[in-house]
Amino acid sequence: MNVAYLRDPELIYRQSFSIIRKESNLSQLPQDIANIVVRLIHACGMTDIVQDVVYTTEAASEGRAALMRGAPVLCDTKMVAEGVTRYLLPENNEVLCWNNYPESLTLAKKMGTTRSAAAIEFWRPRLAGAVVAVGNAPTALFRLLEVLEEGTEPPAVIFGLPVGFVGAAESKDMLIKRCKGSVQFLTLTGRRGGSAMAAAAVNALSVDG
Repeated sequence: MNVAYLRDPELIYRQSFSIIRKESNLSQLPQDIANIVVRLIHACGMTDIVQDVVYTTEAASEGRAALMRGAPVLCDTKMVAEGVTRYLLPENNEVLCWNNYPESLTLAKKMGTTRSAAAIEFWRPRLAGAVVAVGNAPTALFRLLEVLEEGTEPPAVIFGLPVGFVGAAESKDMLIKRCKGSVQFLTLTGRRGGSAMAAAAVNALSVDG
């Protein structure tokens, strides 16, 4: 089989982002937010998500500044953590996920919740000023918001992008309601989201700064 196709990885990236910008209406977004949204689209292949993006104006700048200070990236699943491109992180930042720890499983059974939600308890010492990426479990986002309601010092930014048919839309609506004006965030309303998108949002902070 002799099929002509593009092989150069840098050229593939450039053409991909060029097509995304041509086919998406990013004109209403600040440039740094648009850079994140382009990478979200690249991760999911859907240009229409632009209309569903909700963000605070300093989500990108505060997230980037946090990485430059050496803040950790806290992830709700290993899929998100594995999607973060480590060598791009500006300060060799830690990328942390606790939901596969045996302690999380034990705590999840005790709390009557998911491992991802229980793992939020292990975030507490590292949460202040961190970059948070939730790309899978709505229960993790719900629990994070409960922890913040307790008065825990907040992260620098929350990328709240859980996916699914049970709780995803509701958890993101709660994020918007509770954090607008108090915590920087970026989310995608509705059921869409996912680990690849959450990781892409973090990667955008490193690449487009």
